[in-house]
Amino acid sequence: MSWDFFLPVCVGDLVKTGGINQYVVQDVVPPKQLPSHISKFKAALRSQGPLCILEHFDTGYSVLQHCNSVELTVKEDTLELLVQVVSGLAASLPTLLASTSVSAAERKEKLNAVKMSVFLLCKLTETLESYSCRQSIVTAPGKGKASGEGLLQWDSEREKVLQALVQLLQLDIRSLWNLSLVEEEFTSCVTCCCYKLLENPTISHVKSKPTRDCIIHLLGILIKKYSHLLGASVKVIQLLQHFEQLSSVFAQAVSVWSTEYGVRAIIGEVIREIGQKSSEELAREGSGVKAFAFFLSELSALVPDLMIPNISVLITHLEGESHTMRVAVCEVLGEILVHVLCGDRLDESGKADRDRFFDTLQEHLHDTHSHVRARVLQVYARIVNSKALPLCRYSEVMELAVGRLMDKSINVVKSAIQLLAAFIAHNPYSCKVTQINMIGTHIIEFILAFAVSKSFLFFMAVIKASELWAAMEPELLVTVRAELEPTSEAEQEQQEDEKNSDVEEEKEEKDARTTAVQIAQYLRSDEDTAELSQNLPSTPQKEGEQQGEDGELKKQEMLVQYLRDTETFALQVERAISVINTMLYWKTTSVVQEAVQFCVTVCEFSVANSISGVRKMLPLVWSTDAAIKDAVVQAYRRLYLNPQGDTIRMKAQTLVDSLSELMVDASLGTIQCLEEIVSYFNLQSTVVQVLWERFTGKRETSDLHRRAAVLLLGMAARAEREVVLSNLDTLCSVAVGEKFLYNVNSALHYFYQQSKGAPFRLPQDHQLFTCLTQAIAEDPYWQSFMEHAVRLIYFLAESPDQLCSRLLQRSARLLLDQIAEGGEVNKDAVSCVCLAQLLALCGCVAFWQVSHLERSVSAELRRRRGETEEREEKEKAPSSKAKVMRLQRHQMANESAMEEELGLIGASAEDTEAELIRKICETELLAEENLLCAFLPLLVKVCSSPGRYSHPQLTTAACLALSQYMMISPSVCEENIRLMFTVLERSAFPVVRANAIIALGDLTVRFPNILEPWTQNLYARLSDEVPSVRQTAVTVLTQLVLKDVLKVKGQVSEVAVLLIDPEPHITSLALNFFNELATKDNAIYNLLPDIISRLSDPERGMSSEDFNTIMKQLFSYITKERQTESLVEKLCQRFRTAKTERQWCDLATSLSLLSMCERGFKRLQECWECYSDKLTEPGVYQPLLNITAKLRRGAKPQFKAQIDEFEKRLTAVHTRGLENVESPEMDDENQKEGGSTDKTVMRTPLPAKGRPRTKRGQFSELEPSMTYKLQK
Repeated sequence: MSWDFFLPVCVGDLVKTGGINQYVVQDVVPPKQLPSHISKFKAALRSQGPLCILEHFDTGYSVLQHCNSVELTVKEDTLELLVQVVSGLAASLPTLLASTSVSAAERKEKLNAVKMSVFLLCKLTETLESYSCRQSIVTAPGKGKASGEGLLQWDSEREKVLQALVQLLQLDIRSLWNLSLVEEEFTSCVTCCCYKLLENPTISHVKSKPTRDCIIHLLGILIKKYSHLLGASVKVIQLLQHFEQLSSVFAQAVSVWSTEYGVRAIIGEVIREIGQKSSEELAREGSGVKAFAFFLSELSALVPDLMIPNISVLITHLEGESHTMRVAVCEVLGEILVHVLCGDRLDESGKADRDRFFDTLQEHLHDTHSHVRARVLQVYARIVNSKALPLCRYSEVMELAVGRLMDKSINVVKSAIQLLAAFIAHNPYSCKVTQINMIGTHIIEFILAFAVSKSFLFFMAVIKASELWAAMEPELLVTVRAELEPTSEAEQEQQEDEKNSDVEEEKEEKDARTTAVQIAQYLRSDEDTAELSQNLPSTPQKEGEQQGEDGELKKQEMLVQYLRDTETFALQVERAISVINTMLYWKTTSVVQEAVQFCVTVCEFSVANSISGVRKMLPLVWSTDAAIKDAVVQAYRRLYLNPQGDTIRMKAQTLVDSLSELMVDASLGTIQCLEEIVSYFNLQSTVVQVLWERFTGKRETSDLHRRAAVLLLGMAARAEREVVLSNLDTLCSVAVGEKFLYNVNSALHYFYQQSKGAPFRLPQDHQLFTCLTQAIAEDPYWQSFMEHAVRLIYFLAESPDQLCSRLLQRSARLLLDQIAEGGEVNKDAVSCVCLAQLLALCGCVAFWQVSHLERSVSAELRRRRGETEEREEKEKAPSSKAKVMRLQRHQMANESAMEEELGLIGASAEDTEAELIRKICETELLAEENLLCAFLPLLVKVCSSPGRYSHPQLTTAACLALSQYMMISPSVCEENIRLMFTVLERSAFPVVRANAIIALGDLTVRFPNILEPWTQNLYARLSDEVPSVRQTAVTVLTQLVLKDVLKVKGQVSEVAVLLIDPEPHITSLALNFFNELATKDNAIYNLLPDIISRLSDPERGMSSEDFNTIMKQLFSYITKERQTESLVEKLCQRFRTAKTERQWCDLATSLSLLSMCERGFKRLQECWECYSDKLTEPGVYQPLLNITAKLRRGAKPQFKAQIDEFEKRLTAVHTRGLENVESPEMDDENQKEGGSTDKTVMRTPLPAKGRPRTKRGQFSELEPSMTYKLQK
C-alpha cells in the first residue's frame, strides 16, 4: 500500500488534492446509487472482513456528504456496517499487536483501516445525533413518534457505537503509529463525537445511563492512554459553561477518571480552571456559575479526599461576588469535614485543616446573602448528623444557630431550626438532656467533693488567695493551730494507735494537714499560689504519687468541663425552645411546619420544658391551612400513638399516661383542641380499657389523672359512642360517689354529635339526670357545672323541657326555704347568691330551649318529613316502564315548570317548619302558662335597679339571663334592648359590661335590624377604662365586622385607636382586626379618609405621635397604585374643609405616609390649590418635602426634573408666602414682552373656578400675570 490516510480537519478536505501518498476520495457516489454500493460494501465485509473499508471508504464518505438527502435506511445500514468493521478490527488486532514480526506494509494497512473506520463511524454518529435532537425538538414528547421514523432505537444503536469504540481503543493500538505517537487528529475525532453525544439534553436522565457510562469510560481511556488530559479539562469547563445539565454527569466522570483510571491530575486541572475564573466573570449571567457550583458539590460528595490538595484554589471564591460559588465552596468544605477530616485519629496537620475549615464555615454564617447563610446551616446539620463536629465547637456553633433564628430570611430560619433539631437528636452529652438546675447541682457537688480531696492544690492555681482563705478559714483554723503547736507524748501515742488501726485514713489526714500548713504559710507571706507547688519537697516516692494524682486530676478536669459544657448546652436548648415556640404562629407555613417538627424532636428526647411547645401547638389544629393542621395531627400521632413498651398493655398505659399529662391543669381551650386531635386517633380497645380502669379506681392514681381519664373517654366517644354508652351506669355511679360529676358532665357531651338516624335519648328517670338535678339544686356556687348539665339534659333527655321545668321549680323552692331558714346576719348575702343561681338557671334553660327547638326539633321534623316522602314514593311508585314513559311525556310538555314547582315545594316545606319554630318561640315560650314567663319581670327588675340589687354575682347573673331571654323572640329583644344598653354603659362592674358586650354581639347576629341603630353604643365600649372590657369589645366587634354582620363605617376609627393601647394583647387584637379587614376588597381604602378626619378632630385630643403611629400602620395596607392616586386627591380636597393647623399637619403627614408613585405625584401637583396656602406651616411643608425626597430616589431624569421644580415651588411659598411668589410662566412672559429684568408689580386675584390649566397643574398662558391664591 503506497498511500496513507490522514484524518481531515473538515469532511470536505478529503475530496481535495492532497500531498504525496495522501489518500483522496476518488468517487463521491450520487444518492440514488448509494443503496447498490451499500450492498457491495456488505458483500465485501462478509468476504474480506474489516479491511474492506480500504476499498469501500468512498461509499461511507458519500453517505456523509449526502446525509441530508439520502434515506434513513441507508444511513442506518451504513452505521451498522461501520460498527461491524470497528468490532472486526478490535477482534483481529490483538494478534497483530502481540506479534513481533509484522511488516511495515501490514502495519500501515491496519492503521489506515483503523483511522478510516473510526473517522466514518464518529462523523456519522455525530450526524445522526444532530438529526435525532432536531426531531425531538420538532416533535413534542408524547405526541406522534418520539425521535422520527426509523430512529426509535437510536439510544440502543448509539450504545453499540460506543461499545465498539471502547473495545477498539482499550487495545494498545499506539504501536501502529511510528514511535507510538498517536496523531492528535485521531484523538480529537473520537473525543468530539463523545462530547457531541454529551450535549444531548437527556443525557443526564436515568434512561441514558448506559450511554453515559460508555462515554465516561471511552473518555477515560483517551485520557489515560492517548494524552487527552488537558483537552478533557478544558472541554469540561466549556461544556459546563453552556450545558448546566452536565454538572452531575461530569462530576461522575471526573470521579471515575481519577479513581478507576488513576488520573488524579484531572481533578486538579478542572478545579484550577474554575479557580482562575474571575469574580466579575462569575457574577455575570450565562457564565455557567450554577453548573460550576453544582459540579463542585457533586464532585466533593464523590471524592472528598481528592479535593483537599486543590481546596486552596477554591477558597478564593469565598471572597467573590457570586453567592452561588460561595455556597459551592462551603458545601465542599462540609463534605471534606464529614468524610475525611473527622474522628480522633487525625494528625496535627489534619486537625489544623479541620479547624481552619470550621472557622471558614462559621464566618459565612454571617454572609451577606441569605442563600449562603441557609446552605451553611444545612452543611452544619449534615456535619452534626454525621457526628463529625468536634465537641469543643458544639457550644459555639449552637449559639450561632440560635442567633440565626432571628434572621430576616425565612429559609435561614428554617435551616437554623433543622440544625438545632439535629443538635438535640445527636447531642453528645446524653441521650436525654437533663434539667438545667440538676446539672448545676451536679457541678457544685462535684467541685465541693473535689475541693476536700487530696488534689486540692489544683484549685490554688486558679483561685485568688483572699477568696481561698475566706472559704477555708473556718475548716483550716483548728488544723493549722494544731500543726504549729507542739504535741505531747500522750497525743503522739494516741496518733500511733490511730495509725495502726486505720493507715489510709491517717495518711489522708496527714496530707490534708501538710496541705493546710503550706496554704497557711502561703497566705501569711502573700506569695503567688503558683510557686507553692515548686516549693514542695520532692522525693522519688512522692514523684510517683504525684504522677498518679496528675492522671486522676486530668480525668476530674475533663469531667468538670464535660458538666460545664452540658450545662451550657442545656441553657442554649432552653433559649432555642423559647424562641421557636413563638414561631408556631407565624404566617409562613413552612416555618410553622419546621417549628412543629422541632417541638416533636425535643419532646422525644425529654428535653426540659419541651411540653410547653407541644401544648402551644395544640390550637393549630384549627388552622385553616391544611398543611399546618396535618403537621400538628401527625406530630401528636408520632408522639402519642407510637408509645414504647414490650406488650400491647404497656404501650396502652404509656399512651394514657402521656395524654393524661397534657390534660392535667389544662385550660378549656386546650381540652377542646385535644378533643379535635383525639378524634383523628383510632384508640384501640386496650387503651379504652386502661382509661376505664383508671377512672373507676381499679388502678391507683391521682384524682387529676382520673378526671383526665373520663375526659379522654368522652373524646373517644366522638368516634365510637359505645365507648361511653356501654358503661353509662358505671360512669354515673362512680361520678356521684367520687365527686366527679363535673368531669363526667363535660365528657358526656362529646358523643351526642355523632348520632345518625333517630336521635339518641335517655328516659327522664335515668340515673344520670337524677344526679344532675340533685347536684344543680344543692350547690348554688356550681354555675359552670349547671350550664354543662342543662346543655346535656337538652341533648340526651326525652322531653328535656319538662325535666328543666321541674328543675326550675325545685330550685325556686330551695331558694324560698333558704330565705326562710337563713339567719339575720348573712340572710341578704345568702339570698343574693341563691337568687343569682336561680336567675342563671332560668337564662340557661331559656337559651337551650330555643337552641333545642331550632336544632334538635327542626332537624327531627326534617328527618321525619324525609322518611315520609321516601315511604310515599315507594308505595306509589308504578312499574319502571310506565314511570319512564310518563316522565318523558311530562318533560316534553313543560320541563322548566316542573323543576320550578318541585323547587318551590321543597322550599315551602322548609319555610313552614322554620315558621312553626319561630311561632313557638314568639308565642308559647313566654306565654303566661309557661314557667319561663314568670321569671322575666324579676330579671327586668334586678337589671333596672342596680342600687337596690348591688350584689356583683346577682347583677352578673341577671344581666346574662336577660340577654338569653332576649334571644327568644324579636318582641322581647325590642322591649329590653334599651335596658341592656343602659346596663352596658352604666354598670359599675367590668364583668357585667364585658358580658353585656358578648350578649349584644350574639343579639346582633340574631336580630341585626333591631341592633343596627345601637351600633355606635357598641363601638363606645372600645374606650372603656377597664382593659378587660376593651379586649372583649374589640374581640366581639372583630367577629361581627369580619362576618359582615355589621357594616364597616367610620366608627372603625375607635378600633384604630386601640393600635396604641397600653395593653399589648389589645394592641395585637386591633392589629389582627385590620389584617383581616385588609383581605376584603378596598375596605381599608374606603375607610381611611373618615378615620383620618375623626382621629384629627381637635375634640379627641390625640397627640401627633400617636396619630402618626396609627396612620403608618393603616397606610401599609394601601398597595395599589390606583388607590394611592385616589387617596392623594381625597386627602388634598380635605384641606379645604380643615379648620385648624393641627388638622392641616395631620393631612400632610398622611400624604407623606403613602407609597407615592408618579401618578400620585401628578395628582398632588394638580391639587396645588388645595394646600398651597397652608405651606407656611412647618407641619405641612416638611411632610410634603419628605414626599419629594422619597420620590427622588431611583427616579428617571425627566421625572426628577419635575420633582425638583415642585420642590422649588414648595420652598418658595413656605419661605415668602403664597402672595409673594410668582408663577413660572410669569417670568417667561415678562421676558418675551419687554425683555426687561425689572420687577413687575404683581396682583393676586382670587382663584376662579374652571380656569384653564396646563398638564402640570399650572395656569395657561392666557393669564400669565396671575399667581396662585386660595380662599380660606
